[in-house]
Formats: sequence, structure tokens, C-alpha cells
Amino acid sequence: MEKSFEPRPIESTWYARWQDSGAFRPSGQGEPYCILLPPPNVTGTLHMGHAFQQTVMDMLVRYHRMRGFDTLWQVGTDHAGIATQKIVENQLANENKTRHDLGREPFVERVWQWKEESGSTITNQMRRLGVSADWSRERFTMDEGLSAAVRKVFVEWYRAGLIYRGNRLVNWDPALGTAVSDLEVDNEERDGHLWSIRYPVTDATGTGNDESIVVATTRPETMLGDVAVAVHPEDERYAHLVGKTLTLPLTGRQIPVIADDYVEREFGTGCVKITPAHDFNDYAIGQRHKLAPITIFTLDAKVSDNAPASYRGMDRYDARKAVLADLEAQGLLVETKPHKLKVPLSQRSGAVIEPMLTDQWFVDLTRDTLDDGRPGGRSAITAPALNAVRSGEIKFVPENWSTTYTQWLDNIQDWCISRQLWWGHRIPAWYDEAGNIFVGEDEADARAHATTPPVGALRQDDDVLDTWFSSALWPFSTLGWPLDGPVTDASGNVVADWTHDRIYLPSAVLVTGFDIIFFWVARMVMATKYFTGKVPFREVYINAIVRDAEGQKMSKSKGNTLDPLDLIDGIELEPLVAKSTRSLLIPQVREKVEKRICKEYPDGIKPIGTDALRFTFAALASYSRTINFDIKRAEGYKAFCNKLWNAARFVLMNMPEGDIAAPAGAPATEAERWILTRLRQTLGEVEQHFVSYRFDHLAQSIYEFVWNEYCDWFLELSKPALNGDDATAAASTRHTLLVVLEAVLRALHPIIPFITEEIWQELPLRSSPRIGAQPASAAKHAGELLIDCRYPQAADFAADEIATAEIEWFKAVLSGIRKIRAEMNIPPGKTIPLLFGDGDATDRERAAKFAAQIAFLARVDAPQWIEPGTDEPATAAAVVGSLRVLIPLAGLIDLDAEKARLAKEVARIESEIRKCEGKLGNANFVANAPAEVVAQERQRITDWTTQLAALREQAAKLGR
Repeated sequence: MEKSFEPRPIESTWYARWQDSGAFRPSGQGEPYCILLPPPNVTGTLHMGHAFQQTVMDMLVRYHRMRGFDTLWQVGTDHAGIATQKIVENQLANENKTRHDLGREPFVERVWQWKEESGSTITNQMRRLGVSADWSRERFTMDEGLSAAVRKVFVEWYRAGLIYRGNRLVNWDPALGTAVSDLEVDNEERDGHLWSIRYPVTDATGTGNDESIVVATTRPETMLGDVAVAVHPEDERYAHLVGKTLTLPLTGRQIPVIADDYVEREFGTGCVKITPAHDFNDYAIGQRHKLAPITIFTLDAKVSDNAPASYRGMDRYDARKAVLADLEAQGLLVETKPHKLKVPLSQRSGAVIEPMLTDQWFVDLTRDTLDDGRPGGRSAITAPALNAVRSGEIKFVPENWSTTYTQWLDNIQDWCISRQLWWGHRIPAWYDEAGNIFVGEDEADARAHATTPPVGALRQDDDVLDTWFSSALWPFSTLGWPLDGPVTDASGNVVADWTHDRIYLPSAVLVTGFDIIFFWVARMVMATKYFTGKVPFREVYINAIVRDAEGQKMSKSKGNTLDPLDLIDGIELEPLVAKSTRSLLIPQVREKVEKRICKEYPDGIKPIGTDALRFTFAALASYSRTINFDIKRAEGYKAFCNKLWNAARFVLMNMPEGDIAAPAGAPATEAERWILTRLRQTLGEVEQHFVSYRFDHLAQSIYEFVWNEYCDWFLELSKPALNGDDATAAASTRHTLLVVLEAVLRALHPIIPFITEEIWQELPLRSSPRIGAQPASAAKHAGELLIDCRYPQAADFAADEIATAEIEWFKAVLSGIRKIRAEMNIPPGKTIPLLFGDGDATDRERAAKFAAQIAFLARVDAPQWIEPGTDEPATAAAVVGSLRVLIPLAGLIDLDAEKARLAKEVARIESEIRKCEGKLGNANFVANAPAEVVAQERQRITDWTTQLAALREQAAKLGR
């Protein structure tokens, strides 16, 4: 092995070998285990959230593959309708063109060209992360197979009465000219104004009087579309006006005063203007009161012909200025005051969203039954999706997210699935010259199912489907549904076959963020239950959102993003190397990112490698909603990789030439039996943490075992045997060093695959069999890969509690001696005398057994016992149970310094006792904590009390 660990050459070598070997493909043996990759957009590049989420998935996939499951990680990408179309439209804008200059078909062809050129960026970056996905089965949401699934679902739901076309209020992006989903809208707080406007009351004769109502609004231009003013039904101030009419300023229209519980009478004047065509709350009120909406904006956010002539054609914000000026001129503008408000912005264009009444396609999710008596969407689609979680058929981790899921479905609205774009799945609906609608998987199918002959030629709907519609089918469309035969790619390779691949449905777990529980998770459950009768996945692990070290959301505009590949490869700042994500940013944003990197990392970012980054993500993967990523922590896990590398070099340097045969019988030394016991315990913990998705605890368990117990202790404890005269103990110790290292490499492989594979290839002994094969012999075999090996299990290793107790005693003695050396500044290489005092028969037995090892590792003379009744010299002490570990002070230690050290230790133990007493004095703790936890606290008090007595006695002796 090389003297130092260098990640880059190792990573590039092993990923190619794994993929070429077919290791990423399902084995066809064992119980199916499948994970679906949330398909990233083809427009995207790898960000920290992707890297975190994909590390978690890869850990699960590698672990279950090594456990012998028939493992499939189904990957692919999403066409990302709006985002992708916007990129290509921006390219055309640079050429002073629009998509309309090209026409629909040439424009779509150009988008396909861009997708082919740039669509693989993120999947190539995923490979750098070590993602062990079956790339031979990679799918794209606009593959022909997936497109066939989309058409079939649309047609079947339409013919079942569950898809309809209607005029409804939607989020409208006036810049892109399309409806957008709630997920694509950011509500940004801005400084605005609240304007109070007087609406005169109209009397029965229409001549008017002096009475009026004052309403407050943040959007005065929308008053041109008001159809009512609402007050609370119990508001006595306005009770006499309910049912009467007002004269709408600037228009002369008469609008009613209505009563509705939606109004908060304590807020403002208690009067609310109702504009159903441009406000979602107002739309609901208008529906309840059967008020006809008036649309006063065109689709490009200009004032329409439904408004007074003087405002027509104005931009909505120019109209605002004109409306306010006219209101003030007429004495109807009562007050203007500053006001904080939430402004809905399109994520894609940055334009302010305008609620707009448009003709759109919807999935019915709310009706119990249709007009003809068939089950409506709530019965056929929504209820099964609700029951899947309520019954426990699908479980959320953490469990509290199931409440979020069910609350949303209990209050769900119909789903707008149409988008006014050109890139995407075109809606399979056609219109004849009379406006009749014909739906089918193609025009011939639409005609074949027509109940009446079409009038004239048919024209296909121009709209495309919401991206989430095709994404909702991901769990089964990627497996080949609905085709009867194999699905092949352009080269004729089979990428899916529903006849066989349905065994992977439901998948084991979906790993995703909480922000798309509504938009993707719930909809996958809806579609999969309806069309296959199965749930799409058994569990949903909601991963945390990655923030920066200060807990701020990472965003390009803030300049606080970190590109995972920059951490893996490092960044040189003289000159700054613009690469990865930064090279794809607009110049102003790239400059901001680079300035921040230069400021925070003046010496650049040293490469940490993929393994260290993955271990960092694992260690951060708790049940929290957010995690803060600190590069210093990643650097710490790079040190962990170095520690593992150096430990392996130590082990290999102590191996003889040739094969290593397993010694006959049990391990020869207590240290071996102790480390094997601790390995067994650690593997048991790891198994439980995988089951509960506590990757942070999993990483911590393995980290502590490898760093603290194997590297810091067992390698040290092995030295007396390796350097001693007992050949049997030396051979046994060498074998155990190797066995534990090999098992550790298998246990760590799902987290840090590259370094573990590299080290494993160097081992002269492989105790692990390949899955489904016999144990490997001692010799190396060309073609063997760690990725194919069986994951180590606790049952593979024996437990020895007696040896464990003895080694823990031995460790405590050594630690006590070393602590005294450190605190008293005794040179580590200086051999010093050692005395034992008090203790019991077990202490004497252990002291005799480990005398040589203590002398070797602690650099002390052979330990001597101070017998009761003999004079005891002034000493520095450490306490192990009732045993005092004593270092004589004469010529070694400052007496006053030792008194101060003992006083500090006494204070520490008194504090620990108070903590335990506080817990046991809490009735709730004693009543509710597990019995073993309460017993542990009581034992701690006993142990601390014994040590405290010994320390006080020692301090008293020094005071004499």
C-alpha cells in the first residue's frame, strides 16, 4: 500500500471496475429490494441536497446488496417541463428569437438536442459520488415507454370520469404564459403598502347617500374586478348593510354587501373586497355565494376589456398607479400606509404570479361520486392513498410526517394537470370544429371511442401535462408498465420488462424531502394504488434539508452554495478555478459565489475525497428537518479515512509472507476476544440503525469502534503479543488483526466504498464469502470485489464477556497511568515505578495476568502492591473501581500539582454524582424511563461513590 491515502486515483479506478463487473445490476436471487431515485431534472447539476440524499440511498442499496437481496436501484431523470423549456428559450433570446419564430416542432426538436448534450451532467456527477445504480435501466420521463404510460393513465382516468376540463383559478406566470403548481411559487416578503378605499353605499333608488364602507387592499388595481364586499355575519357595525349594494369606484357598477365567516372583523375595518377572478380566497367566497367572477387581466398581465376603457391595455402595475391617482382625485383614497406582504414569485421566471381564471385540465380528487353514480376522485383516488398510510401499509420515517401527509389529503383540492408549454407530454385530447372533446392514446383511438361523429377535422390540444403527472407514475412506469413485452432503448437493450420487474413493486423505501410530500409522494401513492393495486413503496424516509454551517438555506443568490465536487476535488484560489456548478452560473452569481469562497477559504479547499464527504453526510443524517454542513467536519472524516488507511498498513506490515492460515482453536489472547466481542456488539448496533434509518448513530457506532477500539486500543494491545516470545499468541493476534480489519472494511463499505475496496484488495485473507459462494481461500483471487461480499453480521463473531471485562479493566489502568503522565508532564518514554493499592481479589488476579503488558505499554517497572499496614509513599493516583493505581511522586511529580489534580478530579466526580441523584430524584424519570436505564443510573452512583472515596483517601494521604 502507498504510504498516504490519495482518493482521486482510487475513485476513478474502482467505479469503472464495479460497473463493468455488473455489480450494480440485480442478482436475480434473494428477496427483491428496490429503491427509486427521485428523478433529478435534466437541467440540473449536483448540489449538496442531491449528494446527501443519494449518499443515503447508496448506503441502503450497497448494504442490502451485501445482505443477499435482489437489489435494484432504479434511476433516471425528469424532463422538467418549465425549467427545461426556459433554458432553451433563454438561448433563443440570446439569438433575438422566440420559440414562436421556430414553431412548435422545430422548438421541441431543439430542446431534445439540448437535453442530449447536457442531460447527462448530473448522472455523471452521481457516478463521482459512488452511486451504485443500475445504469443499464436508466429511464427518462419522456422515453417512449414512459410516454405510453402517461397517455394510458390520462385516457383511463378521463374515461372513468376522473379527469375533466374546466374554467378554474390557477397560479399564472405571465412571463412564461402558463399555469404553474404551488411548488413552483416562492412567497417572498416585501415592503409594500396597504391602501384604504371608500366604497359608497347605494340606496334603493340608486341615487346614493353619504354612508360608505372602507376596505383595505394591497392590490388596488384588482378592485376593477370586484364583485362584492364581505363582512362578518356577526359584525353589528355592518349588519344593516348586508344585502344592500355599493357603488364600485371608477366603474359605476353596483356590487352587493355579503356576510361570510371568512372575514376577520378585528382585522382592519372588518370589510373585505371580493375579486374571485384574481384571488384564491375570494374565488372560494364567490363560489359559496354564486358570484360571477370578472377577469380584468389578460394572460400577459395587462388590463383587459372587462375594465373601464381608460385602463385597458395597461400593465397591471401601471394600472395600479392610475387607479390610485383617480381614487385620490375623487376623494375616495382614505389612507396609505406601509405594509409587509408576501408576494408570490415564479421560481422559473421571477415574475409575480397572477391568480387567473383559465380553461385547464384537472384530476378530480374531491367528489365522492360522479353525476352518473360512478365513484368520484375522493373515493377512487384519494381515499386509497389516505388508507395506505392510516393502515400502516406505508410508513413514514420519522413517523410525524404521516400526519402532514394525511392532513393534506383530507383537505385536498382538484389537481390542475395542464401547462401552456411546448416541452412535455402533450395532452392526448382532440377538438373538432364544434369544440367537442375526443380523448384517446392517439387520434385513431380518440375517434374509435367517440360517442358522436366529429365535426370536421380534429386538432390536438396544445397544452402539455404537469411534470408531476408523469413523475407520479415513476414507481411502475419505470418497470415497464403498461407494455406486455420488454422495453428497449435505442440500441435494442432491454431496460424494463413489466412481466418480470413487477416483483420490485412496491419498492422498499422512498428517500425524499418533506417539501414534495404533497406534490410527488402522495401522487405516486394515488396513481400506483389505482393502476396496480399496490402501494409504490413500503416506507418513506424523509431526509433533512442541507443548510450551510450557520444554518442558512443554501442558494446561488446568497453565494453560500457548496458544490459537492468542489469538496471532493478541492479548489485552488490562485487563480480561482471556475468549475462544476460555478461554471454554469450566470456571471453575477458566479462572482458572488467565488468572492465568498475566497473570503471563507483563503487557502482554498483541500480535496477531501468522496469517501470523507459520504461519511460526513451519514454522520449528519438524523431525524432533524435540517442539517448544517460544516466543511471542518468533513475534514475530520478525511482524517478518519487516513486513520483507517494507516491501520491497514500497520496490519499488513506485521503479516508474514504468503497465505495466512487460521490458527486452530479460540483466539489466544484476551485482547483478541475483547475486540471480537466489541465487533459483534457494534455490528448488532449497525443492523438496528439501518432498520431505523438512524444513519447518524450508525456512522457514530462504526467510527467509535474503528477509531477508538480497533485503531487506538487493539493495535496497541496487539504489540506485546506481536513482539513477545509466544509464537502462538503472535500468530493468533495477526490473524485476529486481519479478520477484524476485513470485517470492518465490509461494514464500512456502504458508507465509504472506495477506500474500503482499495484496502480489501490488499488483504492476504478474505474471511468473507462472495454472496452465494463458499468462503474464499487465503490466497488472492483475481476478479473478486468487496462490493460482492456478504455484509458482516453480529452472529459471525463470538462474544466473551469475561475477556471483555478484563480488557476494559486493563484499558482503565493504562488510561489512568497515561493521564497522570500527561497531567504531570512525565516524558512518555521514561520508565517509571508503578504501585497498586487496595482493590480486591479480581484486581490482583488481573494485575498478575497483565503485568507484562502493563509494563510494556505503560513504560513502567513491574507493578508492586502496597500491602495493608505498610507505609505508603507520596503518590499520584488514578482509581479503577476500588483499585488505586499509584505513581510515586519522588523525583517525578510536583506534590502541589498532584493535590490540585486530585481536587479537580474530586470536583468532577461530585458533579457526576449530583447529576445521577438529580435524575433518580425525579419521580417522572424513575416512573417512565426503561428499567435498565434506571438501574444503570443507580450503578453509576455506586461506581462514582467508590471512586470518590478512593480519591479523597488519596488526597488525605498527600496532605499528611
